[in-house]
Amino acid sequence: MVHEGSCHCGQIRFEVDGDIASATACNCSICERKGALMWFVPRSALRLLTPESDASTYLFNKHLIRHRFCPTCGIHPYGEAKAPSGELMAAVNLRCIEGIALQAIPVTHFDGRSL
Repeated sequence: MVHEGSCHCGQIRFEVDGDIASATACNCSICERKGALMWFVPRSALRLLTPESDASTYLFNKHLIRHRFCPTCGIHPYGEAKAPSGELMAAVNLRCIEGIALQAIPVTHFDGRSL
């Protein structure tokens, strides 16, 4: 299934392929502040509909995750990193996906604060 999403102002728009079976809520310093519900997919499943240069990048801690955000509205629609296997992954913020019932998606809590 193809899902469409964007930041609040629409400067960053994307499509992502896959079935949303669950979300992850992380309690690390940035995720907790953003309130993101992440859906992890192979990076190849995420297609930007706007130029990649429209998104800004924030790196912190070990600089392993590229936290992508809109410089206009400040919303963080996705992040990019390598899985332990080496596969390129995207962490899509489900709060930025249009037309889904967030309350129906099971959420797993991840203790990123302790890493």
